[in-house]
Amino acid sequence: MPPDTILEPTGLDAIEASAWLPITEPASVAHALRRAGHWSLDGPARRFDAEDWWYRLHFDAACAATDERLSLAFDGLAGLCEIWLNGTRLLCSENMHLAHECANVELRPSGNELLLRFRSLDHWLTRRRARPRWRAPMVEHQQLRWIRATLLGRTPGWSPPAAVVGPWRGVGLQRRAGLVVTQLQLASRIEEGRGVVRLRAELRALRPGASIGGARLELVRDGITHRAELSAKARQGDHYETRLMMPDPELWWPHTHGEPALYQVRIVVHLNGITEPVVVDLGPLGFRTLALDTEGGDFALRVNGVPVFCRGACWMPLDVVSLNASPAAYRTALEQVRAAGMNMVRVSGATVYESEAFFDACDALGILVWQDFMFANLDYPHDDPSFATSVRAEAEQQLQRWQARPSLAVLCGNSECEQQAAMWGSPRESWASPLFDEELATLSRHWCPDVPYWPSSAHGGAFPHQNNVGTTSYYGVGAYLRPLEDARRSEVRFATECLAFANVPSASTQARMPGGEALRVHHPAWKSRAPRDLGAGWDFEDVRDHYLRLLYRVDPVALRYADHERYLALSRAVSAEVIQATFAEWRRADSRCQGALVWFLRDLWPGAGWGLLDDHGVPKAAFHGCKNALAPITAFLSDEGTNGLEVHVVNEPDRALDAILDVRLYRDDDLLLEQASRSLHVAARGTLR
Repeated sequence: MPPDTILEPTGLDAIEASAWLPITEPASVAHALRRAGHWSLDGPARRFDAEDWWYRLHFDAACAATDERLSLAFDGLAGLCEIWLNGTRLLCSENMHLAHECANVELRPSGNELLLRFRSLDHWLTRRRARPRWRAPMVEHQQLRWIRATLLGRTPGWSPPAAVVGPWRGVGLQRRAGLVVTQLQLASRIEEGRGVVRLRAELRALRPGASIGGARLELVRDGITHRAELSAKARQGDHYETRLMMPDPELWWPHTHGEPALYQVRIVVHLNGITEPVVVDLGPLGFRTLALDTEGGDFALRVNGVPVFCRGACWMPLDVVSLNASPAAYRTALEQVRAAGMNMVRVSGATVYESEAFFDACDALGILVWQDFMFANLDYPHDDPSFATSVRAEAEQQLQRWQARPSLAVLCGNSECEQQAAMWGSPRESWASPLFDEELATLSRHWCPDVPYWPSSAHGGAFPHQNNVGTTSYYGVGAYLRPLEDARRSEVRFATECLAFANVPSASTQARMPGGEALRVHHPAWKSRAPRDLGAGWDFEDVRDHYLRLLYRVDPVALRYADHERYLALSRAVSAEVIQATFAEWRRADSRCQGALVWFLRDLWPGAGWGLLDDHGVPKAAFHGCKNALAPITAFLSDEGTNGLEVHVVNEPDRALDAILDVRLYRDDDLLLEQASRSLHVAARGTLR
């Protein structure tokens, strides 16, 4: 409904019952309308931020037992939300990344009414506020910096028009029985070859008069259990701690370098007067060390003392409308990451914090996670007390979720905020922010002390976008139309994003686009899904066409005019070839590059998007280019000019490689001209040139 049409629950009495849309479970507005058949990404665009939205639930609730704690939990509320329970205002939320738990709520046995109002964000943004110190061209409204909402759906150049508004994660009535565990701190370390686990927590029995008779921490792997008793802290009867030590633990490795060994962690608590113990599952834990070398401008990650070339892609939600996915869907997508030889994904600050199922899959599959906090490009009002309080609560919630996750490799304050300020010409003193340089750094060290923290995705050097110092968003080969040699010339140390092309999908994906298989690349329906920077006179198809002309010596416009299918075929091939050549350059033994992440892994809707995979996970040619270049054991050529061609063999596993190198030289018509072979021995985790 139009903004501020109804401000209080009493105004809803005037709405006809038929005006409400029945839904079976909490869902964002777009997701609920899509399931009901009232809206889709292929239909007319709709501004969900322009309207007010109401949700209503009638429910019954049995009274809490004497040993239960009853609470209403809201795992994610996207937008400006007000909540009433049985006519009484329960809470207000302006942070979609913050979960809320309302304990000891007064419920009736029957006839409870829960109401949620999501106010129009567009209307809220019309208020006058202080102007930002720089502009972020990727968003339409600069004052989005004041609201803790994802930029997905609000960046017309590259994300579909599906802004998330509403209860985007679970809403439920939680009953905790017997025991409550709070203020949990869990950390694993390697000390002098031994595995050490430290745990601190508040344990509180819920039954009146009940007390804790004993508690222990258990680690389980391959049927073997390691135990340590928990002891109560002096003068803090509900607070317990322990330190478990075990000799020679199995180490967690990224899959390219070894096995991602996991232990299951649980707390076993005995309550006086109760026969069966209470078992609290804390999930998986791994033993590994992380070290970040930044000397001399480097950004080099070592896992268990071994240098790791971190490669992969920037992660995008598997469903841009709901922003959620099933554990099976996460597992399938991350198995594709692993199969392509990638060992890292980056969760960008322009998206959302992912669920436990995402991290479970990364832990199990041996995939490192570069985790941004959810800030991107904008000039955030860090000095506003209300904003700062909300951000601190958000960060602490997420950090508590991530403790002891072996896959978590880097915590990063934001995506490109420093770079955006610098590129806009903002004064140098405004590039840094206490929020990213101090507040989030301090919280990260407290909750995840073993994980390196980095202030921004592009950081280091005289300018944040300097390629040969620290981390960078590298688009020399790509949007800046530099020759392929620039990948070496720029001396990239670590590319947190790179190699963005409008990657042409397969014919089956094209058939799902508006217009179907007959759609041509010049058509508005195709162009509307080609990624671009807002206000630019070019898009990323122009970038791809530049390299098509450069590598294949054909005029893309003339080819598209004369033979559209061949144009599509060469367009698919050129993305793969450029990606493969660039990664081969960065994986040379003499390269200073220690990592690169493609922007991005999977498209948000069908089209020629940045994704290596389409929105359903179907690989594009670009994905196969990555797969060829990123395997743990691989060989590739580099053109060294008049010095000839060099062959590079990479062997990342922890065992030596004995192999035969076979080189064949063909003429253009596939006639074999020459052939030669030689035996190779490559040391474990070594490179041979």
